[in-house]
Amino acid sequence: MGAVRDEVARRLRRWQSTALPIAQAALAAGLSWFVATEVVGHAHPFFAPIAAVVCLGVSLGQRLRRVVELVVGVSVGVGVGDVLISLIGSGPWQIALVVALAMSAAVLLDGGAVIALQSGSSAVLVATLLPPSAGGGLDRMVDALVGGVVGLAVTALLPANPLTVAHRQAKVVFGELTEALRGMAKAVSEEDAVQAAGVLARLRGSQEAVDEFAAALKTGGEIATIAPIRWRRRHELGRYGTAATPVDYALRNTRVLARRALAALRDGERMPDVLPDVLRRYADAVDVLRAELQRGDEPKLARAAIRDAAAPATWRRMGGEGFSTRVVLAQVRSVAVDLLQATGLSRVEARESWAPLTRAD
Repeated sequence: MGAVRDEVARRLRRWQSTALPIAQAALAAGLSWFVATEVVGHAHPFFAPIAAVVCLGVSLGQRLRRVVELVVGVSVGVGVGDVLISLIGSGPWQIALVVALAMSAAVLLDGGAVIALQSGSSAVLVATLLPPSAGGGLDRMVDALVGGVVGLAVTALLPANPLTVAHRQAKVVFGELTEALRGMAKAVSEEDAVQAAGVLARLRGSQEAVDEFAAALKTGGEIATIAPIRWRRRHELGRYGTAATPVDYALRNTRVLARRALAALRDGERMPDVLPDVLRRYADAVDVLRAELQRGDEPKLARAAIRDAAAPATWRRMGGEGFSTRVVLAQVRSVAVDLLQATGLSRVEARESWAPLTRAD
């Protein structure tokens, strides 16, 4: 019974996460039918609710351009298919001709792959399942446009919270960075090359999380642009947008640091005693940065924490004669520059936070 309850609970949580998209699709389908019948005057506007639901399905997590391409593709396919089938009838060669002409029209309209494929599939639907309407060959094209417009309107008037996915993906990306920094701190302090290799392997697989974070920010930005009730979220999303690329760079530089630290451990180079503490303090600063971004605050505390953590990164305290050790020192400072940029500083401002790296410092 416990396993059954857990499974039911899991499915209910999954339903809760999709409740808003379901409500949007249901509302858009009903409204598009109402508009097409009561406002436009079509008796059986099949394509209006279909286009509305499909439009919403693409708009969740895709670019606004894709939504427009979908609406145009449906409209072209339905229009070409309805007009031609009403003239030449339905059959194998007619379907082939209709699909070829619909996709060609989409390409000539300078459309991408989405428009061409949607035009072809809509033309097939008209040619095989729905005979030409008595009300005119362009009625279904108008219905598709009505459905697409209503779908976008519902997205604007009943939008998801653009920060929800951004918070979730930011937690993953920032978590990857903090885990890597703490893992390398532990590996260096224990002089454990195997542990360092594990950290490096995990860092090499972190790009997917970065890409998903970028996609979440793009989707959230589109919602905040078209939905008036979400306009106030644009500033908070902007802070995430400012941090996204520098955090990506920080992960890349941490990967280089981990690779050279691993080489140093394998070659028996003595690593600076202060290095583990610097890396742990970097990780703590990243946690502060994520918390401030999630609250929508300017990351002043994180900025100060990063500067304090990087203060010992001087040649006198971290320099060494080994090649790998010198590279690690350079990467420690590079990560600090990246993290300071993630707080909103320019690269020049970040680099001016401490003196140039020389043997005399």
